Amino acid sequence: MYPPEVYRSYLTPLRFLQRSAAVFRQKPAVVYGDRSWTYPELAARVNRLASALRAAGVEKGDRVAYLVPNIPALLEGHFGVPLAGGVLVAINTRLNTEEIRYILNHSGAKVLVIDTELAGVVEPVLADLETVETVVNVEDISGGVRLPGLDYEEFLAGGSPDPLDWPIADEDETIAIDYTSGTTGRPKGVMYTHRGAYLNALGELLETRMSSDSVYLWTLPMFHCNGWCYPWAVTAIGATHVCLRKLEPGAVWDLVRAQSVTHFCAAPTVLIALANHPAARQGPLPRKLIVSVAAAPPSPTIIAQMEDLGAEIVHVYGLTEVYGPYTVNEWPPHWDALPREERARLKARQGVGYLIADDARVVDDQLRDVPADGETLGEVIMRGNNTMKGYYNDPAATAEAFRGGWFHSGDLAVMHPDGYIELRDRKKDIIVSGGENISTIEVERAVVAHPAVLEAAVIAIPDPYWGEVPKAFVTLKPGETVTEADLITFCRTRLPGFKVPKAIAFGDLPKTSTGKVQKNVLREQEWAGYEKRIH
Repeated sequence: MYPPEVYRSYLTPLRFLQRSAAVFRQKPAVVYGDRSWTYPELAARVNRLASALRAAGVEKGDRVAYLVPNIPALLEGHFGVPLAGGVLVAINTRLNTEEIRYILNHSGAKVLVIDTELAGVVEPVLADLETVETVVNVEDISGGVRLPGLDYEEFLAGGSPDPLDWPIADEDETIAIDYTSGTTGRPKGVMYTHRGAYLNALGELLETRMSSDSVYLWTLPMFHCNGWCYPWAVTAIGATHVCLRKLEPGAVWDLVRAQSVTHFCAAPTVLIALANHPAARQGPLPRKLIVSVAAAPPSPTIIAQMEDLGAEIVHVYGLTEVYGPYTVNEWPPHWDALPREERARLKARQGVGYLIADDARVVDDQLRDVPADGETLGEVIMRGNNTMKGYYNDPAATAEAFRGGWFHSGDLAVMHPDGYIELRDRKKDIIVSGGENISTIEVERAVVAHPAVLEAAVIAIPDPYWGEVPKAFVTLKPGETVTEADLITFCRTRLPGFKVPKAIAFGDLPKTSTGKVQKNVLREQEWAGYEKRIH
């Protein structure tokens, strides 16, 4: 018997940068504004970061937190922190002071790397941070607040560009902890492993057909599910990262054309803003553009709009607990011959498990698969290579999420006869009106089909007779008008009577930093004073 080292090596994203630095020595690895780095230059900076972290006292398993936008420093952290032996904690840049304090203390972060523009949020609780020993300031733009500590470039200068040995003894070691949004309680720390990150990164490459001449634009926050593992995926294939500090639709279209972007990821609400921006139609796209969409179910309307602009939509679905995407709407070639509206309807389904994932199931309360009839509701459950290791320092929540040996998503879906799943709602969002289930997603799709509507969110509101009924919150396109009565009449042509919104409110929708509409905020205002507990 040969020793295991001969036929087995650890699966870790650290291998990706090591290989690309050796193979792709001339081409840009990172582009940011008027600056760029080759892959060998990126690797040298990562080595400096890792050795500097070790010199600062980071030991195996220590957590290193980043509160940094989509700039090269955070990309470097995805490799430098695990290379130092640490665990990356990339924090949502739009959280408030108390939420950030909680995450830093709960994770036990030893080092905090922070952008000076964001440091003002942390400054009031700096003395309350229980474990942070070292602060590193990233001054990417002028202004902001410098916390007591080192400058990022000075910190790197104190490290060595020479390669370091990988500190991995087990590929199931934690590489990152990603905190959930915490809209219904304290955020939970989702643990990713080296193995899971490696495999999910490969899954992204396969499902989006990325190659070494691809150019990836950072529209998706890197803090969100570690950017769906794209920091590792783009690097693995030797493609080019184009960093974008702040997402603005005009800037996105400018970079798509100027940098010949081939790929980016976005939530449906981001696509709505992009598709309706004047710059969207300021000339043809220089290259084939593949856009991965998730975070909330996209409507057939926005899918068709984006594809009319020349983009190809890859619809994926997942959660923080499954490294971002878990399923993909695999596209059989014969669907290309279908009419535009039918293609968009099919593409709005969530699909099947990634090549590197197990099949997603739709089950009843007894974990029995529901009939594949496209009608029977059940919960989506998953397990396998791209499922989290568990919640950090929270065994009770982990046991609840993994009951029955599967991860429970909390999402309600149907299984179609062809094996594709389609979401109907979150468990907490489903409307039960007079004993009938109403999918808010179905109602939202009917509302946004109106040409004057930009986006919509539907929730249950109290009703003295039916218990609860649908209400739509609607944002109109600039310059468009439509009355509540006219929009309700429009919905009656597309929905059964009991699913038609009984009321409509116009205005902006509250959203999270990743583009999800905060339905909990809408529910709280509508159910205030009622006995029913809000999910």
